[in-house]
Formats: sequence, structure tokens, C-alpha cells
Amino acid sequence: MTTHPFHNVTHAAEPAALLDRLGTVFRTFDEQDSGCVSYGLLADGRRWFVKTATTPAGLSSLRRAVSLHRSVSHPAVVPLVHSFTTDDGLALVHPWTSGEVLYHPTRSRHGGRAAPGSPMARFRALPLPVVHAALDAVLDAHLAVEAAGFVAVDFYDGCMLYDFDEHRMVLCDLDEYREGPFVLDADRLPGSTRYMAPEESVRGARIDLRTTVFTLGRALRLLLDAGDDEEHWRGTPEQLEVVRTATARVPQDRFPSVRSLADAWRSVV
Repeated sequence: MTTHPFHNVTHAAEPAALLDRLGTVFRTFDEQDSGCVSYGLLADGRRWFVKTATTPAGLSSLRRAVSLHRSVSHPAVVPLVHSFTTDDGLALVHPWTSGEVLYHPTRSRHGGRAAPGSPMARFRALPLPVVHAALDAVLDAHLAVEAAGFVAVDFYDGCMLYDFDEHRMVLCDLDEYREGPFVLDADRLPGSTRYMAPEESVRGARIDLRTTVFTLGRALRLLLDAGDDEEHWRGTPEQLEVVRTATARVPQDRFPSVRSLADAWRSVV
């Protein structure tokens, strides 16, 4: 069990005040568009990432995150070590993880993936074996998600945290992942249109493992290209064919599971 300074905390009226008592807040993330405010905390000689809900939508996401982390544990998924209620809802505690988010939009600034020196541009310039290892970590983590009975929702490069020194990919902010399959009872699921399957914007559509396969296929396509225009594919024709099957518009034309996608991908890497 991970030792952390929150063991005796079950409720905090104001999370910011609690964090000030426990240690030093060295970073605040308060411009995100997720309905949450997060903090980097240094306490007892270690760093922690504390995420709090500030809106009803943010609270729903954090509750989903608790459910996911109860069922999914994987080296490539940043773990949840504790949660506690607040007057506004809920707070989650994760270990601080080294790396850079490949894309992190805020309310005040969007874009920048293609900018020279951006995390995404630097990732796309890495040697192919290094990129393949990172993509394999993404797929392997989702095999654990699949085994636990969950489907991916709102997965995109903002959920990918890459350590350029250690060449390690880990996944974070998987707060919208849900038990599946389920029927979409809204006009649209949250997410980036660059990664979303067509059915994620159709009320009454079935959201299942084939939806996750589409999202992962888009991740393979976008991370193994030299740019957002998708005109500079760095992979092989065989790999591109796997991506095309994974991202077929009709769900029945895709791989039926993450396992079948991973097997097909690994057979051509």
C-alpha cells in the first residue's frame, strides 16, 4: 500500500486549505475545461497530484474515475491512491508522475500540437522503436481496461503523459471511462473529435469495445504520423491497414475487441 499524507482524511470542507496544512502546493491547474481544479502538492518529501471537482459534470467524472481505478491496475495507468469528499463533492489523490502531457487544452489557450518544441511535436520526432514502445503501452493498458469490463470515453492525447528522459508512456485523466457496453442517452459523449467514433455522437447508439477499438486506432494513426494533417505516415503499409480496419465507420467492420486489435498490430510491428 502506498503511504501518503491523506490516510486519515475522509472529508475536507475546502481542499485548498487542507493542502496548505499538509504541505506546499507547488502548482495549480485551474484553467482546465474539465470542471475540475487540480494541485501539485509536496508533502512528507513526496509529490502528489490532487484533483477536485468544481462543477456537477466534474463530480460525475471523478466518481467514474473512482469506479475505474477500483477495477483497473496497470503500470501504464497513473494509480489512484486515495479519495475524500469535499463540500463541493470529491477529491482524488494520485502520485505525481514525471512527464509531459502530449496535449493539454485550457480555457485560455488551445492548439499548439504542431508547434516546434511542443510535447507532441517532440514525441512525433522520436525514433520509431521508441514510438512503437509507447504505443504498445497504450494498447496494453487498454487490454486491462477491456478485461475489467470498461470502455474508453474521452481518450485523446491529453490523457497521455510521456517522460522523454525515461521514454515511458503513462495514461492519466481516464475519468470518463465507463462500464460497457451501454446505450448513449445523450446527443454526444465528451471527447475530441480527432479520436471519437461516429456512434459517440448518436443518441441511442451502442457504445462498446468496438468504440474503444476506433479510439485506439485513431491514437495509432495520430501518434505515428509526423503531423496533424495525417499526410506523413511514419509506419508501414501493413500497420496503416490495421489502423484502417480499427477505424472503419461501421462498428461491425472493425476489430471486435482490444485484444484482436493488439494482436493484429503487434503482428505487423
